[in-house]
Amino acid sequence: MRIKIVPTALLACAVAACSSPESQQQPPAEPVETEAPTQAVAMLMTADGIEVGRATAMPDGDSVAIALDVEGMMPGEHGVHVHETGSCVGPDFASAGGHWNPAGAAHGLEDPEGQHAGDMPNLTVAEDGTGTLGYTLVGASFDGLMDADGSAFVIHADRDDQVTDPSGNSGDRIACGIFAVG
Repeated sequence: MRIKIVPTALLACAVAACSSPESQQQPPAEPVETEAPTQAVAMLMTADGIEVGRATAMPDGDSVAIALDVEGMMPGEHGVHVHETGSCVGPDFASAGGHWNPAGAAHGLEDPEGQHAGDMPNLTVAEDGTGTLGYTLVGASFDGLMDADGSAFVIHADRDDQVTDPSGNSGDRIACGIFAVG
């Protein structure tokens, strides 16, 4: 059996070469693709700052699905809409602007010339103050909902008649929330 003796200086040089900064470099990192948001949530508050629910928006192909859950609301039917601006300054929430209407359509689910992208069926709140509603905003896009000035979800005091332009005679705005990706 033969044993080969390698001079220490040569071995030290080989180890140093393997541990030099140049040999430790990693290959360039691949660009990281960010995933598109899967949902946006609007926490709904009254003008008094009381939380009364949430509206969740999710991309759904060429549409946006909205899921609404409320509690502590006055029983009855209430008009609910996505509004054009992500702002909820009380007490009247006028800062949310009009209904989200990128196509310039007429108002109302029953209007032959309608509907706004933000128009929805009425929310029915039970005697215990709770209610839920699911609806798909046809012709709406998640990117449009989350554009530079955002969007808000508004609950009105009265039911929406689904025809009167521009707001369905749905009365005062009693709760509002700004959509935020989350």
